[in-house]
Amino acid sequence: MPDTTTSGPEPLLSVRDLTVVFPTRRGAVRAVDGLSFDVPRGRTLGIVGESGSGKSVTSLAVMGLHTGAEVTGSVRLDGRELVGLPERELNRLRGRRMAMIFQDPLSSLHPYYTVGEQIAEHHRAHFGSRRAVARRLAVDALAEVGIPEPRRRAGAYPHQFSGGMRQRVMIATALVCEPELLIADEPTTALDVTVQAQILELIARVQQDRGLAVVMITHDLGVVARVAHEVLVMYGGRAVERAPVDGLFRAPSHPYTRGLLDSLPRLDDPDDGPMRAIPGSPPSLLEPVSGCAFAPRCPRAAAGTAAERARCEAERPALTGPAGRPVACHFPAYEGVVS
Repeated sequence: MPDTTTSGPEPLLSVRDLTVVFPTRRGAVRAVDGLSFDVPRGRTLGIVGESGSGKSVTSLAVMGLHTGAEVTGSVRLDGRELVGLPERELNRLRGRRMAMIFQDPLSSLHPYYTVGEQIAEHHRAHFGSRRAVARRLAVDALAEVGIPEPRRRAGAYPHQFSGGMRQRVMIATALVCEPELLIADEPTTALDVTVQAQILELIARVQQDRGLAVVMITHDLGVVARVAHEVLVMYGGRAVERAPVDGLFRAPSHPYTRGLLDSLPRLDDPDDGPMRAIPGSPPSLLEPVSGCAFAPRCPRAAAGTAAERARCEAERPALTGPAGRPVACHFPAYEGVVS
């Protein structure tokens, strides 16, 4: 297994050769296939890709939240192996040392209890704190995430908050037990642009203040540009490129990454035509691909020689390359990259 990590601070989260397989009536779905990455304290890793690329499956595997799936490989939190850990031990770690923000806060909050009660109960479940102490900490958490009049609003119910404010409540719930790792799965979905920016700024500020390790799961490269230090690009359950955020936007190495960037609207684009999309569809995870999963959609493969196309279709590219810029492509573009 090639090393896909970069040198730097000791990682808080270390994932090696993570594979997640779901049994179905039509066969086994290999949703994540041999994924490896590190996230140090105080750093944010953005994981991007189209729907079905394995982003959310990865985040749930790290949290140990998959049921009915075969999870193999290694997930270490501060050196402690999580794969195969008994559910009781995982429950102790969830919330206390690692926490997750989901994309739909309304479905994650109980409609019959006030938000203050729910945040306080989360703390009491992990630390056995007294009700008065937990209540005070809940109010403090609401204040930290920018909820106005936090003492009064702690007595309100989820439906009495806007979508952006509910997402702030979810962040407060995640932070009240002071975890070291925060996973945010599409935290700005269905929010308007202004509220999206506020939520991303909040996550970035909290990460800086607390020195958290953050994994940001998103399909939106604009979100990645705002908050991430490094980016992991996934396609068909595999990592196809990893790079510092500035380097990725300046000089993407994988044709798929280039396609994602080209599909973004640009203010400096003089062409007022339709947005550019990657042709074709993502691969079926029910049908294992022997070669490069992106080959059928890849303009580089299409423009290559017959021998190059045959290699792309038959040989799976390894995730290798210059230090800090691994890419899974037989013919990567390394313009602007110093090896």
